[in-house]
Amino acid sequence: MTTPHPVLQSVTSRIIERSRPGRSAYLEFIAQQGAAGTPRNNLSCGNLAHGFAAAGVDKAAIRADRTMNIGIVTAYNDMLSAHQPYARYPELIKLFAREAGVTAQVAGGVPAMCDGVTQGEAGMDLSLGSRDTIALSTAVALSHAMFEGVALLGICDKIVPGLLIGALRFGHLPAIFIPSGPMPSGLPNKEKVRVRQLFAEGKATRAELLDAEAKSYHSPGTCTFYGTANSNQMMVEMMGLQLPGSSFTNPGTKLRQALTRAAVHRLAAIGRGGADPRPLGEIVDEKAIVNAIVGLLATGGSTNHAIHLPAIARAAGITVDWEDFDRLSAVVPLIAHVYPGGSADVNAFHAAGGMGFITRELLGAGLAHGDIATVNAAGFRDWTRVPELAGDDVVWADGPGASLDATILAPVATPFAHDGGMRLVSGNLGRAIFKTSAVESERWTIEAPARVFHEQNDVIAAFKAGELDRDVVVVVRFQGPRANGMPELHKLTPTLGVLQDRGYKVALVTDGRMSGASGKVPAAIHVSPEAHGGGPLSLLRDGDFVRLCAHTGSLDTTADFSARTPAKAPPPPQGTGRELFALLRNHSDTAEMGASAMLAAAGL
Repeated sequence: MTTPHPVLQSVTSRIIERSRPGRSAYLEFIAQQGAAGTPRNNLSCGNLAHGFAAAGVDKAAIRADRTMNIGIVTAYNDMLSAHQPYARYPELIKLFAREAGVTAQVAGGVPAMCDGVTQGEAGMDLSLGSRDTIALSTAVALSHAMFEGVALLGICDKIVPGLLIGALRFGHLPAIFIPSGPMPSGLPNKEKVRVRQLFAEGKATRAELLDAEAKSYHSPGTCTFYGTANSNQMMVEMMGLQLPGSSFTNPGTKLRQALTRAAVHRLAAIGRGGADPRPLGEIVDEKAIVNAIVGLLATGGSTNHAIHLPAIARAAGITVDWEDFDRLSAVVPLIAHVYPGGSADVNAFHAAGGMGFITRELLGAGLAHGDIATVNAAGFRDWTRVPELAGDDVVWADGPGASLDATILAPVATPFAHDGGMRLVSGNLGRAIFKTSAVESERWTIEAPARVFHEQNDVIAAFKAGELDRDVVVVVRFQGPRANGMPELHKLTPTLGVLQDRGYKVALVTDGRMSGASGKVPAAIHVSPEAHGGGPLSLLRDGDFVRLCAHTGSLDTTADFSARTPAKAPPPPQGTGRELFALLRNHSDTAEMGASAMLAAAGL
């Protein structure tokens, strides 16, 4: 086994030491839960009868408690393209479970909103809060004490983190994620971006824009750009929670169904009565979290995981911060060029070698932990292999020895960039994340006067009025978790891109999010502390000189704040159900801690 890189070792040791009290308490908690025995044994006759009343052909087995019962937690809806294929999964899972001598029931459903539909709209204010809601819904689903294993059906942005956070509170149970795969490739991403920018300039009609978008997002499956949803898939593979190479096989294919079948059979093997029990809470340890961070950096993944991974870690008693991301980013090279970091989509990434290539390169360079526990008996070395069909079954074979497309995947020895492209910037304006992997290095330093806004639509209005045709740092504040739920501001990407293409030095500074779909404009995002409650951004004024530099890791202003009072926050958002999320907003902690009211209230 390759010796771990000293920085990988150092960061992991730092996390282990910092997490020692919380992790110890968590492991003791799940040990106590597991020691309680099979919950169904403890149910009253009336309770148990309710649980199997509608179980059909599985009723006798569940009643007798003679085998494992898998709880299916599903995020199915048919508005969200990535989750539409899940409609038939429960029935398939039940069939595959019977093949393995176990049973399965749908434990419950969780909400699954689409950021692509709500982007730039009022509903986006619910997006991050939906992660806590999903975690709570997962806990409700598993609270019935009917299950000895968990099949998690979810792919997209807040859904995988929410499912995982909720399931970790039942960490004595084995669990596995079962994906459904990306839609086939549609309109090339560069063409989509070109039409978006033309529309922002008034040079394309709404009909032309809608036609381009419909050709991009055109069928069941995950969107094909490398945003948060597909970063989720990478992440759960890097943690060993999803079968090797299963993330990016298209829906409706024979291999896709064979992978689902294999996942159910494997879950049966690692559960109660199996020869190889593997509780979720033991798999998700400090090394697994580090592997997820490393994978994020090596592939240029979504900045949203700078929020989600700290929250996931907390649910398992582990503490990570943005300094951990920054230290790893300094040594983990960028070895994937996938849109928005490149022109290729995830289907091309998969065809070029995909996750098998990424895992092999990182393990070979000592940049990932090869000794993590996983859902497979052979351990993490299985994740260097690729799935293939052998009749009706799936087998794993050695992948290609080199990248099959050097424009998409590069070896660690000759990467696209020598760092992972996610920097911590900090200074008298707070701490923030700067995703450098999508930004040309000559734009990593921007020094310009600020123009301060409270709403992204006001930025667009100012752009249309010609007020931003200059070097400018656009500051959009009161977008943090406590202010309005921390929506993504992806709607700004075409507008700021146009200004940059006109030759101006442009940057965005915000306590909001930009997601994995953020583009080529330099941005300091997730600024903490947020403006709401008196953070430094609340003291900025139009014209204040701001310096953002990823080279030095700085986010500063020359303005003197000593005599200023914070700007008044906008009123709490109303309508579209946003008022119902006030509890989550009011009690959320910082973005660096995971922006969760639920975890804060639980003392985790």
